[in-house]
Amino acid sequence: MQALRIPACAGMEKPAWNIVIMGIHEESSAWPALELAAWSETCATLHRWTQVVGKIRLAQSPWLNHSWHVTLYVTAAGLSTSPVPHGDRVFEIEFDFVRHRLEIRISDGNSGGFALQAMSVASFYHSLMQEMSRLGIPVSIPPTPNEVTDPIPFAQDEVHCHYDPDYANRFWRVLLQADRIFKQFRARFSGKCSPVHYFWGAPDLAVTRFSGRRAPRHPGGIQNLPDQVTRDAYSHEVSSCGFWPGGGPIPYAAFYSYAYPAPTGFEQAQVEPVDAFYSRDLGEFILPYDAVRLAPDPDATLLAFLQSTYEAAAGLAGWDRDALEYTPDFQAPSPG
Repeated sequence: MQALRIPACAGMEKPAWNIVIMGIHEESSAWPALELAAWSETCATLHRWTQVVGKIRLAQSPWLNHSWHVTLYVTAAGLSTSPVPHGDRVFEIEFDFVRHRLEIRISDGNSGGFALQAMSVASFYHSLMQEMSRLGIPVSIPPTPNEVTDPIPFAQDEVHCHYDPDYANRFWRVLLQADRIFKQFRARFSGKCSPVHYFWGAPDLAVTRFSGRRAPRHPGGIQNLPDQVTRDAYSHEVSSCGFWPGGGPIPYAAFYSYAYPAPTGFEQAQVEPVDAFYSRDLGEFILPYDAVRLAPDPDATLLAFLQSTYEAAAGLAGWDRDALEYTPDFQAPSPG
């Protein structure tokens, strides 16, 4: 589980990076503006809603290394659990940020759901649990959120109650583009690598590469997260990257990249593009989202950040890159 950052919406300090908003047509932009201050309350509410749904998948799934069994996945409409077992049936829950609905689909043909609109976490929790019971797939989940400073039990949280459909849609559109580029980056690696998946704890969209070597025991200490979960997540050496809506010392949307354990000299490494920097507060490289969004070639800009930070981590740590990476002249098998 990606758990090294401060939770999103945790703070609203003035960003160190000067964001310049250019005149682009937001409705048609593949990379929409996503200023955290404009949707911080929706962000905090949505963060907890996704935890409720994520914990349903957690409760119904066998434990998978590095908590890969808890994540959500980007879809053509939003975020989904993917198929989840319930006895001999299977269900799927999806946040649809185009039609603004929570959809529940079951393998027996039944379905349900409700509109996504301004409502408290408590209302969302009760509505979802009632709908699950009505459909004959009742689930019991841990009652409180993880990795937040104010872990109000879901059933009692009347504080977080905002939903701006425009910004929920923008957030999904950013995830859609990040997911696309992360998958291109993932395809360059032939060693063990995670899927591109959404961790609802931080929350962030992440992809993680592994050297294959064991890592030192993680110290733990992540707020409202059992140390055993963190230690399982970081049982082996990793180079991990992702997208995060921001919070605390980085109060703006950003891409990140870190290594665990961080090799000597990692924070001094020269990485691309020029807007990337090392955050000592977070222990990782940061690239502001707007540096990608406003770049002449956003895809190339983001790929340069992902590749250069990975090369810094793998090179300084002495990974066997010849064994773990596809060569430049590799040709994928033709279909058919």
